[in-house]
Amino acid sequence: MSDASFKDGATKPLNLAALDSDGLAVLSALVQDSVFPISEMRLDPKARRFALLLNRFRWEDQSADGPKPREYERVQSVLAFDGVLNVASQGIDRSDKDVVLSLLTISFEATGEGAGNILLTLAGDGAIRLNVEMLDVLLKDVTRPYLAPSKRAPSHPE
Repeated sequence: MSDASFKDGATKPLNLAALDSDGLAVLSALVQDSVFPISEMRLDPKARRFALLLNRFRWEDQSADGPKPREYERVQSVLAFDGVLNVASQGIDRSDKDVVLSLLTISFEATGEGAGNILLTLAGDGAIRLNVEMLDVLLKDVTRPYLAPSKRAPSHPE
């Protein structure tokens, strides 16, 4: 009998929450290079929730120390932020309903007792800032993985 490894859970859907900066760093790594149509952003002011429906690259399924275990995959995931007081964006043309955005990183800047700003940095100099009363983020896979249309892992120029 051996201990379980990270690979044992690689095919299960993610359902993770971040309540602090360390947890947010994990979620940021998992959603790096996610793509989403601009039409899949929603703010529910009454519930104080901002959510995105992402096509997330499955970084957790890629081994850094050996060959990839299977074809490159993406999965649709919900990325939801609770306690949102307001949302601002820059570098995004909200009138172009066909634009597809690419998420690079998520970071948090505290401004008070648990409150702060969450910054979603997008490719092409776009950004979304969420002013939140606390850090409360959920990442949940909502479909089965599918083959990445590009058949390769995302890459970034150095």
